[in-house]
Amino acid sequence: MADRRGLLIILSSPSGAGKSTLAKRLRKWDDSISFSVSATTRNPRPGEVDGQDYHFVSVDDFKSAVTENDMLEHAHVFGNFYGSPKGPVRDAIEDGRDVLFDIDWQGAQQIRNSELGQHTLSIFLLPPSITELRRRLESRGQDDADTIMRRMEKSWDEISHWGSYDHVLINDDLDATEDALKTIITSTRLRRIQQPQLTDHVRALQNEFEDMS
Repeated sequence: MADRRGLLIILSSPSGAGKSTLAKRLRKWDDSISFSVSATTRNPRPGEVDGQDYHFVSVDDFKSAVTENDMLEHAHVFGNFYGSPKGPVRDAIEDGRDVLFDIDWQGAQQIRNSELGQHTLSIFLLPPSITELRRRLESRGQDDADTIMRRMEKSWDEISHWGSYDHVLINDDLDATEDALKTIITSTRLRRIQQPQLTDHVRALQNEFEDMS
């Protein structure tokens, strides 16, 4: 048995609030943190690798996985299905490895309500302002004007669910936010439920105490 159980670390935010950048920084800080590779029905973008960036699947295969309860969470976003396969995550948690999720509030809610929900750590990132959020989306140069407009319209729906997360951080300073994330993760790894060896250790202490009586 691993010394500790892994965490399902959920990072959520509206598009442009910095979660992808911070997710990369967390994995650089601790390379034992694995990124949950989502399944999706959308087409690969240039440079994306199947099985590394996403598991690219057909709509029928995706719906079959949902029906068979093989997805921890799933959602329909901008015309495509996205979801997190359960098996690899469960194996990582039992092996003491943390898994990082870059998902929206609906996915976070589904994971918290799943069989692995007790091992979740959910963190929501707020932008310093809506003006700054739009500036970041435009400066990325990844989306056309219509897509940016849809992302901005969706941003308030995301932000309105901030209260359902364990921790909420305002990302107005990337380095400070990174430090706060590291502190939160380090502390949460020490939760009693994450340390399966504690019961045996306390039992050994009890036996030692009784032997001294």
